[in-house]
Amino acid sequence: MDRLKQSLLDAPIIEKEGYHYFVHPISDGVPMLEPELLREITIRLIRKADLDDVDKIVTPAAMGIHISTALSLMTDVPLVVIRKREYGLEGEVALTQQTGYSESEMFINDVEEGDRVVVLDDVLSTGGTLRAITDALEHIGADVADVLAVIKKAGPNDLDESDVDVKTLINVDVVDGEVVIADEHGDG
Repeated sequence: MDRLKQSLLDAPIIEKEGYHYFVHPISDGVPMLEPELLREITIRLIRKADLDDVDKIVTPAAMGIHISTALSLMTDVPLVVIRKREYGLEGEVALTQQTGYSESEMFINDVEEGDRVVVLDDVLSTGGTLRAITDALEHIGADVADVLAVIKKAGPNDLDESDVDVKTLINVDVVDGEVVIADEHGDG
């Protein structure tokens, strides 16, 4: 986990409406994502996730796509991307995503009642995105086998009072304009 840890310690911090945000290749695509970092993360996800009899990996656009694609390629589990655009396809389900700095509508296609899914996102911060996704999947009737985020930012989140346990690879905080590693092994 050395590459992920070091890349987070080196990450610049910006402020968006009072929210301290680290800029990182996994969460922002900036700076460029090195294959070695993506490979390290994918291997750790495979070791940590419950992938037994999983039908689909479900991820939100856009920053979950690269991680989930790598996981899909390594496990042969199909990938469903939750889009920010409505297509009006049969079975499409809308959800409202609310983060620390924005609110938007997203749309799930290709997940059906009884599907066993793993949810994967880049960062768990406010929990707004993962909460909206898990609520929508419950509404659909999917069986959520596991919920994962590569990075967890310290502090309360929308999933704290829920039954959803999120496994993370590393937990961080932002203190005095710098990323601090809170738990280099993450949750779960």
